[in-house]
Amino acid sequence: MTSAPDSGREATGRLRLTYGCGTDLGLRRELNEDSLLAAEPIFAVADGMGGHEAGEIASGVCVRTLERSLPAARLPEFSSEDLEQLIQEADAAIRAETGGKAGTTLSGVVVVQDAGVPCWLFFNVGDSRTYRLSGDRFGQVSVDHSEVQELVELGEITTAEARTHPRRHVVTRALGTGDDAEADYWLMPVRTNDRILICSDGLTGEVDDDGIYDVLSTVPDPQSATDALIEATLRSGARDNVTVIVLDAVLDDAAVLDDATGPVGDVGAGRSGATAVDPEVLPVRAAHRSVIIEADRPPA
Repeated sequence: MTSAPDSGREATGRLRLTYGCGTDLGLRRELNEDSLLAAEPIFAVADGMGGHEAGEIASGVCVRTLERSLPAARLPEFSSEDLEQLIQEADAAIRAETGGKAGTTLSGVVVVQDAGVPCWLFFNVGDSRTYRLSGDRFGQVSVDHSEVQELVELGEITTAEARTHPRRHVVTRALGTGDDAEADYWLMPVRTNDRILICSDGLTGEVDDDGIYDVLSTVPDPQSATDALIEATLRSGARDNVTVIVLDAVLDDAAVLDDATGPVGDVGAGRSGATAVDPEVLPVRAAHRSVIIEADRPPA
């Protein structure tokens, strides 16, 4: 298992971010095709696909493109349109590198400001996932782009059946390959003590949502929670690579946004209870060391 050393980070101002991250080959794969990026204010997991070494290339190109391009973006006033452009750049870079023969999922979050309020800008392509634990609410923010998710939405199979369905690994959107690389986006205000999980399907294929919640709700340290989720995957058989980021947010002004958010997973969750905060509340990338773990490579 590869974990990020000294992965706690503190943002400037009143929003403090702490995170842990790690990846593991699993018990059946010869090559780890997952990559991750933890470079404040962006956190992402990419799960490559396309055969021997090709998936590793796709996921690695994806996270490197995001890491290089984000400093030039208009942070912290950063929109879904800006993020869409970055993801399109990653898609084009993968196609240029692999000739469209490899692809990758991508799921994660950027910390941004909206009307002076710190917000999570979530994004997703494929079947890697992002979850949010906020107070007593826990749920999946992202929606899988997969054949089994479409069958669930049609009512033809249950969520439980989807976990063991023979077509569960077939994605309907991916970066770098195919005709559909469009990402979905969700904007939600940050609530104090929010905990975000970003993971590849190596975790969710082995550990159900109840098991994930048990770890996230009982293990306070984000790196320890990351390690515990990877260990749970290994105990369950780890048929795939597994990659995990656990991200915690603390707003020192606890009154801000405590009642501002709607149901977990709602697009553009309401900000009716939000009050303005210091415009310097958001982190600046250059103030902290980035953590990049590409498939089968040590942390940068």
